[in-house]
Amino acid sequence: MLHRATPERLSAFSDAVFAVLITVLVLELRPPEQPTFKALLSLWPTWLSYAVSYLFIAIVWTNHHYLMRYATEATPSLLWFNFAHLFSISLLPLSTAWMAVSELAPQPVAFYAAVFFLVNATYVLLIWELIDRSPAVEVSPRVRKIMHFRSLATLCLFGFAAIVALGYPLLGLGICISCLVVYLKPTPPGAGDQKSRATPRRRAQGPTNV
Repeated sequence: MLHRATPERLSAFSDAVFAVLITVLVLELRPPEQPTFKALLSLWPTWLSYAVSYLFIAIVWTNHHYLMRYATEATPSLLWFNFAHLFSISLLPLSTAWMAVSELAPQPVAFYAAVFFLVNATYVLLIWELIDRSPAVEVSPRVRKIMHFRSLATLCLFGFAAIVALGYPLLGLGICISCLVVYLKPTPPGAGDQKSRATPRRRAQGPTNV
């Protein structure tokens, strides 16, 4: 008899992908050809691109980790939504390298913002799967509303940033960075207490295997 598929392996696989992506970002860094601080400072587009991308991956991981706390079963839709989310994030090293090499040229920055848009779009799918389908006792309507507003508002801003970057790349990148601020704390106001009350009920179900 097959048991209910638990999300532990899905979370472990996702964590491994995030770790690989950070490693790939680091491997893209190259030292300056001249042994001077001036040469190091001349690579500021590379360092800025790396710093923003590292922060972005960290924020995406913390928010992904928060959402997965609501997962009680690795449903087929959750598996595919999660793979779509990971695919969109896997484009980050490519877009980062292109933006850095081009020294923040308009089209690479626009593509970079488009990757942010795609990551956020797949994050909305995870919210729909994990939050919208959770019982009201675990996620209140107020928390759902806050999460929906935050995700949809930043989704629109990332799309707007991609368009703006075609004419003003630094402004487009600045919009992307400003959007990350609202995700620094993944837990919406009031959600922490609800989750702490909901967790014991899940543990009572007992362990299951994939």
